Amino acid sequence: MRQCIFCSQNVQQIDFRDVQTLRKFTSSQAKIIDPRHTGICAKHQRALSLAVKRARFMALLPFVGK
Repeated sequence: MRQCIFCSQNVQQIDFRDVQTLRKFTSSQAKIIDPRHTGICAKHQRALSLAVKRARFMALLPFVGK
């Protein structure tokens, strides 16, 4: 089992303006990657999905293509 990146770096909040970090956890089709593949814990996966959705709304990340 992989270690959660955010837990190991002691990250308290995931910022939606940090686009480079968010792009690491989205696929080429702009979908959020499954936590089984990224190794993120449930707490940080919820925060990550909220940050990605906020970044999409603010037009920092693209929405999922058709």
